[in-house]
Amino acid sequence: MGIRTRRDGHVEVVTVDFPPVNALPVQGWFDLADAITQAGRDSGVHVVVLRAEGRGFNAGVDIKEIQRSAGYDALVGANRGCYAAFGAVYDCAVPVVAAVHGFCLGGGIGLVGNADVVVASDDATFGVPEVERGALGAATHLARLVPQHLMRTLYFTARTITAAELHAHGSVYQVVPRAELDDAALDIARDIAKKDPRVIRAAKEALNGIDTQQVHRSYRFEQGFTFELNLLGASDEAREEFLNGR
Repeated sequence: MGIRTRRDGHVEVVTVDFPPVNALPVQGWFDLADAITQAGRDSGVHVVVLRAEGRGFNAGVDIKEIQRSAGYDALVGANRGCYAAFGAVYDCAVPVVAAVHGFCLGGGIGLVGNADVVVASDDATFGVPEVERGALGAATHLARLVPQHLMRTLYFTARTITAAELHAHGSVYQVVPRAELDDAALDIARDIAKKDPRVIRAAKEALNGIDTQQVHRSYRFEQGFTFELNLLGASDEAREEFLNGR
């Protein structure tokens, strides 16, 4: 359980495993950020594959941890942890291939939206349920996966979109049966890993440098509204309704 890493040639495989639904606690987000950052700093790593065990890729933050905590420490920790993990994927010195299965929600969108390549199983669904949880965030990253008006529709309605639909938009590179997901992600990663790592690392930095979306600043801007909603009490009410099953 937790964040695990293993080496496959020049590919670092980072696995998220927080049963039952991969809703990460505060420390889990920071551990994930550290694992990805350290992988990028290792000259022997040419590519990172980010994958998960269990029922789905990621269910966002651990809402139960936030509700159990007095004050806002857990909320602040979750926001800072997500910011660190999303940023680690984007800033990783080597390309990050996300292998997505099952549900990819909230914080999962932050990770996948900042990845360089996305491969998904045919059962994968993507969405941002934040408005139903009394929070805001990850619109920055959802906007990297779908066109602007679709992003707004998905955001306001909290609806999900399938891997096949994202493939049609070009943001998911490949959709495969669940049993073939890990092999498909590794196949792409190994292809990249065969290239001159000096060129690939320079390419990653160059592509980030010409990116029109300033992901760090725009996500931090979104988070500010989450704090406002918490101060107004809207977030706490929404989280309690969610945990109580409405």
